[in-house]
Amino acid sequence: MEIHVRAILDSFHIINAVDFDFEDCDNILRVEASNNISPEIEALLNSKGFECKELE
Repeated sequence: MEIHVRAILDSFHIINAVDFDFEDCDNILRVEASNNISPEIEALLNSKGFECKELE
């Protein structure tokens, strides 16, 4: 799963870092970017069959 998500996120050139927390029950994905691209990441990952939503 991690390899697939990283490959998808490679299309965002403004991402500085990507981190996964698989020990958390929600399998947290953390993305560090120069702009807020949360809606774009959420939409793209959901369209690829992953369940993704921004934590508030």
